[in-house]
Amino acid sequence: MLSFDALSAMSRDELTEHWNNHFGTQPPKKMRSNTLARILSCEEQWQASPESRATIHKQLERVVAASTKSAPSASEGTRLIREWHGREHVVDVVDGTFHWNGKPWKSLSAIAREITGTKWSGPRFFGVKA
Repeated sequence: MLSFDALSAMSRDELTEHWNNHFGTQPPKKMRSNTLARILSCEEQWQASPESRATIHKQLERVVAASTKSAPSASEGTRLIREWHGREHVVDVVDGTFHWNGKPWKSLSAIAREITGTKWSGPRFFGVKA
């Protein structure tokens, strides 16, 4: 079993070959190499696990359900961290404003829009309650 780090270090051609060995097909052409590595890493972990996929899937569904019910709020003193395209973005909530890249912002949505270049819900982008 290859680690995620080992998979991440592979070239696109190596990942494609590895994908073909696992799934018997070519990966989607527009899928990024990092996404291929993540999926392959997950697949290898599933195959190495003694538990069935159905059992693991149910456990994952419970974790996701629990995490969405208890999403943190963006209250005073909160630090929000989000990785986007390999770059980590840190937002601190101070004095009722959001501080990102050394500047105060009035909304998380404005920050999310600046990071992604598209219209996003800031709370959704950062995984917090509105």
